[in-house]
Amino acid sequence: MKTKVLLIILLVSSSLTFAQSKLADKFFKNFAYVRASELYEEAVANGDDSEHVLTRLGDCYYNNSNATKASTWYKRALDKYPNINPEYIYKYSQVQRSLGNYQEAENWLQTFKNRQNEDSRTEFILGDIKIYDELSSMEKVYIEVTNLDINTKYSDFGSFEHNGQLFFASSRNTSSKLYDWNEEPFLDLYQVDVKDDNGVKNLGKPVFIKAQDVNTNFHEASVAITNDGKTIYFTRDNVNKRNRLDYDKKGTTHLKIYKASLDNGNWTDIEELPFNDDVFSTGHPALSPDNKTLYFVSDREDINSFGQTDIYKVTINEDGSYGDPENLGASVNTEGREMFPFVAKDNTLYFSSDGYLNLGLLDIYKSNVLKGQDEEPINLGAPYNSGADDFAFFINSENETGYFSSNREGGKGSDDIYSFAAYECKQTVTGVARDSKTQEPLNAVTIEIVNDAGVIIQTVTTSEDGAYTYEVDCNQKYSIRGSKPNYKDDVQHFVASSENNFVNEVDLNLVPLCFGDEIVINPIFFDFDKWNIRTDAQYELENIVTVLRDHPEMVIKIESHTDSRGGDRYNIKLSDRRAKSTRDYLLSRNIAPERIESAIGYGETQLLNECSNGVKCSKEKHQLNRRSKFLIVQGKCEK
Repeated sequence: MKTKVLLIILLVSSSLTFAQSKLADKFFKNFAYVRASELYEEAVANGDDSEHVLTRLGDCYYNNSNATKASTWYKRALDKYPNINPEYIYKYSQVQRSLGNYQEAENWLQTFKNRQNEDSRTEFILGDIKIYDELSSMEKVYIEVTNLDINTKYSDFGSFEHNGQLFFASSRNTSSKLYDWNEEPFLDLYQVDVKDDNGVKNLGKPVFIKAQDVNTNFHEASVAITNDGKTIYFTRDNVNKRNRLDYDKKGTTHLKIYKASLDNGNWTDIEELPFNDDVFSTGHPALSPDNKTLYFVSDREDINSFGQTDIYKVTINEDGSYGDPENLGASVNTEGREMFPFVAKDNTLYFSSDGYLNLGLLDIYKSNVLKGQDEEPINLGAPYNSGADDFAFFINSENETGYFSSNREGGKGSDDIYSFAAYECKQTVTGVARDSKTQEPLNAVTIEIVNDAGVIIQTVTTSEDGAYTYEVDCNQKYSIRGSKPNYKDDVQHFVASSENNFVNEVDLNLVPLCFGDEIVINPIFFDFDKWNIRTDAQYELENIVTVLRDHPEMVIKIESHTDSRGGDRYNIKLSDRRAKSTRDYLLSRNIAPERIESAIGYGETQLLNECSNGVKCSKEKHQLNRRSKFLIVQGKCEK
C-alpha cells in the first residue's frame, strides 16, 4: 500500500511540475510570497529551473525582505542566463549592498550600467546610475508654497529670518519719493515677528527695521545677519555724506554693502565695507555658516569676471578687516547675471541666474562648490522657479522651510515674498478586518501593506476590534493583504492621492473556511469528462492544504458529487476519479496519507435539489449539485 501511495505521489509530482509554476504565479500575483516560494522551489526540485521560476523565487524573498535567500536565487538565475533582464542585475546589486558586500554590489552595479545602455527591455531602468539610491526609495518630497500676507501691491522681496524676526525689503513707504525706473517708492528695510507652526509661517505686522540711520531716502535691501545677531550687512545705494545719491562720471549711481552693529535692540554704527567702489556695484551680501566669509554680487570688471554680474567671496578676518575679493569662478558664474547668493547651514550655495538654460528669466539654483564639488549648479525647478524672475532664496536646512521672492503671475505686487515648506506627503490607511459571513471584527489578522513594486513594506496586526492603521506615502498604489488561520486571504487595492494627511479607509472581508465539521472552499471545476486538477482548482485546494497544516491532528474525508446529467454508473466512476485526483493532489503537497480517511465519488446519488434524471433544470441549479466536500472526521477547525 505504501509503495502504491509513493508511486502515486511521484507520478502526480512529475505531472504537476509545469502546473506548480502556474499555481505559484497565482499566489505571487496576490502577494502570498511564502506559499509562492514553496511552490516555485518544488518546481525547481522537479526540474524546472527556467529564468521565470528562478527570478520569481528571487522576487519572493526580495519582496519579503529576505536578502540572503533573494541573493541565492538571483545569483543562480544570473549564472544560468547571461542575457537576463537587467532588472535582476540591479536587484542583485541591491541585495549585495544590504548584505554588506559592497564591492560585489559595485561590480554588479557597473554591469547594470553597461547593460543599461544596451538593453531597453524594461521600464525599470531609469536615469543615470548615480541616482540608484533614489531608485529604491518610494518617498517623495513635496513643496507647499504660500504667498505671504505681508505682501503689498508694491515690491516686497529679499527675506532673511533670524531669532524670530523676518527681515525684508519693500517699496510700500508711500511717503517716500518715487524711483523713476519703476515709478514706485524707494526700497526700505522692514522686520516682522515670525512664528513657525509645522512649516506654516505666522507673521505679525511689519515695521521699519529698528535703526536710526539704516533706511534713507534711497534704496536699502538684501540683509545678512551674523549668528550672534550683533552685526547686519545690507545693500544700499551709493550715497554721500549728505545722504544724497553719489554718481560716477557717467552719471550712474551704484550699490554698496554696509554693515551696522546692534546696540540695545537698534542697529547703529553704520560702516561702508572697504571693497566697495564708486565705479561698480557691490551688493546682495551673504554669510558662510561660520561667519568667516562674506559672499556678494558685483559687476566689477577684472580679469577674473565672467558676465554682467558675478558672485564673489571675501574673507572676514578676526580683527574685523577683510581679505581680497575672489570670484567664485566658472563653476557658478556665467556670461549672464548671477545674483542673490545665500549659503545654508549645510554649506550649500543658493543663488539666482539667467545664465543657464532655465524656465524663464532669473531662476534659483543650488551648488555644492563650497563643499569642494566642481559640478554644474542644479536648477531647483518648480515650484521655486517659474517663467518670471525667481530670486532671494533663504532656507533653514534643519526644518526645510524658507522663503524666496518672485514676480510671477498671481502675486499681489511687482515682487512678492513666498514662504515654502518641504515635507514628505503622507497619508493614512486604516480599516477593519471582518468575517465575511457574520461581519464580526477579526482580531490578530496579519495585514501586509504592499507597494506598487510588489514589495511588502510593512506588516501590522489587527487589534481586538479588528482595526489596523498604517502611514503610507502619497501618489502611490498600494495593496492590502489580510490573512488569518482558517480564513481565505483578502486583498484590496487603493491609490494614495497627493493630499497630505488624507485617510484612506480600506476594509477587509475574510471568507471563513470552517463550518462545523466541514472545510468549505469555492467549487472545484473540472474540464468536461475530465478529472485532472486544473490550476484554478489547485489554487482552491491550497486552502485545504493550509487548514490541514494549521491543524496537524485533523483527519478529513473527501466526497465528490456530480449533477444528474449523464449516466448513473458513469457519474459514479467520474466522481470517484475526481475525488481520488483531489486526494492525490493533497498527497503531492506532503499531506500524510493517513490524514485522508477516504476519497469517494457519489455521482448523482446525493443531489441537493429536485434536478434528478428527466427533470429540466437551469445550469445554475445543476451546478449546485456539482461539488466536492471536505468533511472533518477527526480534530476541530476552530476560528
